[in-house]
Amino acid sequence: MEEVVIIGAGPTGLMLACELRLAGVRTTVLEKRAEPGDLPKANGLGGQIIQLLDHRGLLERFSAGSPFAGRAPGFPFGSVPLKFAELGDESPLQLLMIQQPRLERLLRERAAELGAEISWDHRLRTLAHDDEGVTLEGDGFRLQASYVVGCDGGHSLVREQAGIGFPGTTDDEVLRLGHFAAPDASIFDTPQVNGLQQGWNQTPNGRLLLTSLQPGVHIVGVREKGVAPATAVTLAEFEAAVRRVIGVDLPLGEPIWLSSTVSQARVADHYREGRVFLAGDAAHLFPAGGSALNVGLMDTANLAWKLAAHLHGHAAPGLLDTYESERRPVAVHTLRHTRAQAALERLTGEDGTALRDLLAELFAFDQPLRRLGDMLQGSDIRYGTAPHPLTGRFAPDLTLTTTEGPTRVAELMRPAGWVLLNLGPSELGDLASDERLQVVAAHCADPPADVLLIRPDGYVAWAGTEGLPEAMTTWLTPQPA
Repeated sequence: MEEVVIIGAGPTGLMLACELRLAGVRTTVLEKRAEPGDLPKANGLGGQIIQLLDHRGLLERFSAGSPFAGRAPGFPFGSVPLKFAELGDESPLQLLMIQQPRLERLLRERAAELGAEISWDHRLRTLAHDDEGVTLEGDGFRLQASYVVGCDGGHSLVREQAGIGFPGTTDDEVLRLGHFAAPDASIFDTPQVNGLQQGWNQTPNGRLLLTSLQPGVHIVGVREKGVAPATAVTLAEFEAAVRRVIGVDLPLGEPIWLSSTVSQARVADHYREGRVFLAGDAAHLFPAGGSALNVGLMDTANLAWKLAAHLHGHAAPGLLDTYESERRPVAVHTLRHTRAQAALERLTGEDGTALRDLLAELFAFDQPLRRLGDMLQGSDIRYGTAPHPLTGRFAPDLTLTTTEGPTRVAELMRPAGWVLLNLGPSELGDLASDERLQVVAAHCADPPADVLLIRPDGYVAWAGTEGLPEAMTTWLTPQPA
């Protein structure tokens, strides 16, 4: 019997496989596609996932050759620009430009290095689960597993088979998106683009996106009322949509990739049904803002260590249920601000202009600008309400001095285990000898607490010394004598 089977070899499923293997869990990924895809469905990562990649020692590898990796000087909130460069210090939002095919390839390579098995052309048909495990059947295979995680997207069969509801709304606009090769000249140098700006452009008939993330490739998007085509988008159809929205033809160039989609705003009723879990787009769909990968990939870090602790017999009672109680509110929170962004993008005419102009004035002030940056980054997330302000938040990447030399919190997190960081003269008692903890005595400038207990997903489980043993048993069973 497999310990965990993951359905779906997209970014979320692959990241979960990496996290589970780091935690020593036997993991198999089933993917219905016959081979990896080459469609650039996403063009980058933004938010706390970049800090997690740093924790796993993957950030340099993933950012190599990227057109941009670092603190964002600006970012759109719907159709209102956020000018983080005007804060005068570090932007609250981190970005890494990496197209989805390369992201998936690097995650596949990492999963293979860690010993995860990826089975292509394995389309799931049915699953059944009881107190003993999960039985999965598909075209030419039958598997049994202790747990199954659906990372199979917005149309998740796992979610459907588990009987989990997916309430929400579907947009009444269709988005056609295309990547076009135009090596001879920038689309912005052509007369037809006169009066249009990089980014989204509003017209009475819809919206047009013009941007570029690499030389010689233009990204063009067209939003208008309607439904997504039943078949693959053709160049002629794409050109007609552009003409309807802006009234003229554009020199698009040779199409590399064309697609169409209709945005949805949904969060699953729950993230767990017995031995079946959901993560990523199978659990939530956001209508705007580029938050989906950040939230979905962070789902995996939260779930993996909890599944591992349970399978290894270390989990405190109810630990698996904290996956939903921690991560579903994050999706609800993200859905709220992405709905607001989608509404800002849709609103046309004088009312839309007035609202965007007013918000642009408000967002020029430091406090709302930082607040929105924290929201997009995910650094406003806090699990629980413990007294110390660090508890429940992602651990700060402190620069440390230890007896073995200088290091950072991120470097301590490479094994994806628990870290007990002693920054003061505290006596840690029996916890100092708990083999499940990496205990590190260190010094740093202006320590935020005497002791930090950091979970495998990078969040602080406890800060301070009072109540530390009790905090440990909140997450893990007491160490056997």
